[in-house]
Amino acid sequence: MPLQFIAQVHRAAHRIGLHIERLGAPGVTQAEAHILAHLDAAGPSTIAQVHRAFAHKRSTLTSILDRLEGRGFVERTTDLRDRRTFVVRLTRAGKPLARRVSRHLESLEARVLRKASGRDVRALLTVLEALEAEAEAAREQE
Repeated sequence: MPLQFIAQVHRAAHRIGLHIERLGAPGVTQAEAHILAHLDAAGPSTIAQVHRAFAHKRSTLTSILDRLEGRGFVERTTDLRDRRTFVVRLTRAGKPLARRVSRHLESLEARVLRKASGRDVRALLTVLEALEAEAEAAREQE
């Protein structure tokens, strides 16, 4: 049986990356942009919270955060309540970029939502949640 939707999910994710490139923020990758947008929406977050939001491998997440921190967009500090935990927050330089990224992605999403019913969106989210759960379950069985 040929794939029914995975190729479309992959293409859509790739097109989102191309959309992010059109933002005109040189050197900001798709993964970095999503983390910036997450921090813009959620505020300071622990590494574990960022990991849960995106499911990157720990080493990949560390690399992304290293790049963002190296360019002065985020900072990692020790959580005052638990010194084993690090908190990631936007810096003064990172806040305007994160806001731009968020608005850019929100604009794309708003245009899509104008073309889809609430029922369509709920169905899409159900399928995406099932896809994520099954992929994670298969990974855990390996």
